[in-house]
Amino acid sequence: MQKIITALLAIVLTTMPVYADNIGKMLSKQHINTGAVSVSIKDAKTGEKIYSLNDKTPRQPASTLKVITTAASLDMLGDDYQFSTKLYKSTNNDLYLKLGADPFLQSKDLKQLITKAKDKNIAPKTFYIDNTIFDNVEWGEGWQWDDEFNPYMPKFSAYNIDGNVVNIEITPSKIGTAPTIIVKPFYPITIMNLITTSKDINHVYFEKNNNIAPNIIDAKGSITKQKTIKLPINNPQLYFELRLQEAIRNRKMDYYNPFQTEALPQTNIYLVDEINNGIDTALKESLKNSNNLVAETLFKLAGAQYTNSTGSAQNSYAMLKNYFEKMELNTEDIKIVDGSGVSKNNMMTSDFMTSFLVKLYNSENYGNIEQFLPTPGEGTLKNRMLYFKENMRAKTGTLSDTSAITGYLTTRTGKVYVFNIMIHDAKTSESDKKNIEEQILRQVYMMK
Repeated sequence: MQKIITALLAIVLTTMPVYADNIGKMLSKQHINTGAVSVSIKDAKTGEKIYSLNDKTPRQPASTLKVITTAASLDMLGDDYQFSTKLYKSTNNDLYLKLGADPFLQSKDLKQLITKAKDKNIAPKTFYIDNTIFDNVEWGEGWQWDDEFNPYMPKFSAYNIDGNVVNIEITPSKIGTAPTIIVKPFYPITIMNLITTSKDINHVYFEKNNNIAPNIIDAKGSITKQKTIKLPINNPQLYFELRLQEAIRNRKMDYYNPFQTEALPQTNIYLVDEINNGIDTALKESLKNSNNLVAETLFKLAGAQYTNSTGSAQNSYAMLKNYFEKMELNTEDIKIVDGSGVSKNNMMTSDFMTSFLVKLYNSENYGNIEQFLPTPGEGTLKNRMLYFKENMRAKTGTLSDTSAITGYLTTRTGKVYVFNIMIHDAKTSESDKKNIEEQILRQVYMMK
C-alpha cells in the first residue's frame, strides 16, 4: 500500500509541474516582464488551483469584468426580465411616458406608441415623462474625458434610445475643398468643418478644446469617399425629446407644449401601449459583443431593483455586495466601480476572478451565462483563439496597455478549467499580449 501511495504521489508531483514549467518557459521566450502578467487556472468543479502567477496582484480587468456584473445583474433581475417603455393616459387625458432605460429602444418605437395614442383619439393637454428609473449620473466613475467621441462608450441614462449615438454623414466634394457634413437624425451639434476632400488619404477625426470652445467640435483630416461616423450624444434627454417631438409631428398629434418630468401617478391611469425587450438580447450584447451601454444599464437596473428605488451606482454596489456574500467570496482585494470594466479605477485579481468562475460554474445560473459567452470565431473572439474551437467560452477585455481574457476551457481530455489572464505592460504591443494569452491557454489545453 505504501508503495502505491508513493507511486501516486510521484505521478502527481511530476505531472502537473511539467505543464506549469511549460508556461514559465513560454513566457520567458516572449521577453515580457513576468511581473506584468497575472494568471490563475483552477479546476471548474473543485476550485483546486492548477497554476498561478501573480494571482493576488490587483490589475485592471477591462471588459472581463462584465462576466461578474452581468451574472450579478441576471441573478437580481431574473431571466424573464423585460426592458419596458410604457405609455399611459390619465383621466384628465394627459399622457405619461414611463421610461425603462431600455438600451434597445429605437426612434421607431416612439412612433408606435404615439400612433397607438393617436388611434385612441388622445389629445393631451400635458405630456409627462417619468425618468425616475435612474439618477442623473450618465457616465461611470473614472471614465476618461478624452473618450467622449468613442461610440462604444456613450452616456447611459433613463433616456436611452438609438444606442445613444447619432450618425455624422460626410460626403466628399471637389478635391481640395471641404466635404458636406450632415447629422442624422437631426441633433443640434456645432461642427467646425476642417476636413479636406482628397484623392488618396481617407482619415477623419474629431477634436474639442474644452477650455476654449466646449460646445464646438472640430472635424479634421481628409476624405476620399462618403463616410458615416457614429458620435455619442452629449445630452441624452434633449436627443430623446427631439425624437419624441418628431413622432408627435409625424403622427399629427395636436401637442405643442414642452414635455414635463413627473413620476407616474399610482391611480387613475390607463395603459395605452408598451414596448418590451427581453433580457436575453442584453446578455448576448454584454457578454458576446461587449456592449458597454448594455452592461452599464443592466448593472444600474439591478441596483434599482435590489433597493426598490432609483438606479444609482451606490445601489448597484449594494446589490453586488449582497451577491458576493451569497456566493461566499472575499472581496478585500478587489474594487468595482462600474458595470462594464471601462473605468481604470476597477481592480481585480486573477485569483478572485477564477474563484468567482468556479462558484458560477456550480450555480444554477451558469447555463444562462455560459450560452452567451463567445466561443472562438464569434463576438469578441471572432478572429481569435480559433485553435480551441468549441472547447472555450471566454470574455475578453482591452484597455490602453492592458489585455485580459477569462472564462472556461475544456482540455483535450475533457477536463474543464476556469482561467484568468491579465497583462498590463506598456512595452508589449496589443497583438503580442493577445498572442501570449493564447500560448498560455494552449499549455492549459494540453493539461490532463
